[in-house]
Amino acid sequence: MTQLNETPQSIFSLYPDEISQQINDTWKLPKFRVKQLLEWIFTHRQHELAQMSNLPKSLKASLSEAYDWSLPEIVSKLDGSDGATKLLLRGAKKQIFEAVILRYEGRTSLCVSSQVGCKLACSFCQTGKLGFFRNLRTEEIVGQFLLANKILEPEDRKITHIVFMGMGEPLDNYEQVVKAVNLFTRAGSYGLSARRVTVSTSGITPKIALLAEQARASLAVSLHASRDDLRSELMPINRRFPLAVLKEQLLAYQEKTGEKITIEYILIRNKNCGIREAKELVKFLHGLKAKVNLIPFNAHPGMDYDRPEEADILAFQQHLSRRGYPAPVRYSKGLGVSAACGQLAAKHQQNLGDAPKRKSVVNQDF
Repeated sequence: MTQLNETPQSIFSLYPDEISQQINDTWKLPKFRVKQLLEWIFTHRQHELAQMSNLPKSLKASLSEAYDWSLPEIVSKLDGSDGATKLLLRGAKKQIFEAVILRYEGRTSLCVSSQVGCKLACSFCQTGKLGFFRNLRTEEIVGQFLLANKILEPEDRKITHIVFMGMGEPLDNYEQVVKAVNLFTRAGSYGLSARRVTVSTSGITPKIALLAEQARASLAVSLHASRDDLRSELMPINRRFPLAVLKEQLLAYQEKTGEKITIEYILIRNKNCGIREAKELVKFLHGLKAKVNLIPFNAHPGMDYDRPEEADILAFQQHLSRRGYPAPVRYSKGLGVSAACGQLAAKHQQNLGDAPKRKSVVNQDF
């Protein structure tokens, strides 16, 4: 058969209609053969050509040459006692990144990474200490999903929810993330509900408006403080996109989509979890349809922060609840394998390469 591309393109970076058009234009295959191929990839979530049993050997050989079928390599798999599994993955440029499978009763979530490292340098986050190395490609994001499903097969489970809350800032890798989101949620593709795919951002406000127009997903915002001086201390991105600008964009996003926004709020002892901060959060939320996930800080080496007392967590939660904002406390899975919120930092750091010198986040071009 005729070669499709001089340099094979990843099959996992393409929408079903892109695959169909390329194959039909070049090979003139019967429609039922293309349908079989798409069902293997998108319905059965199969990434190995050898397992596609109803495709003829000649077609599989041609597909193997025409497309890149490689996925990230699993460097290690760490299983926690609480149903979390952390995967260390080696991508296209031999650098390590992470994904986390989270098992719950009735659902299974996957926390995916969008970058190797991160630019944003949030003071409470291990990933930010690594610096930034590169953006992940669409196929590397989708690959995390496919590998996780393969791991779950013997358990008769599959991924039901995806959260872009792993390494990196998703909206700083906008194009690749949006294509992955659309692959996950479009009918005829992997077909997950848009409400089961969540993109979390630290607040790159120009991209929030674009996301509302170009993708179907739930939005989560890492807030962690509701006054500018404190949020800028915890999250330098706030100096570029302060709270007033963020609030304006969230209101516009909600007006366009009609969807509730999730606010992620890490509670840090003697820093952001007093009644003053609870009142500031209520003021920020005014006018938004939102729920708040309260996440007690997860300790990790090199951090001066501590987890709050349970009494402080409860008081903060009750202040929000009494004012009409649902505020469940999320006790993170994965603590035993350093896979909980804020703890993701590839352990094989020698394989990351040399990080560029960190520029001030205020001057980054988002």
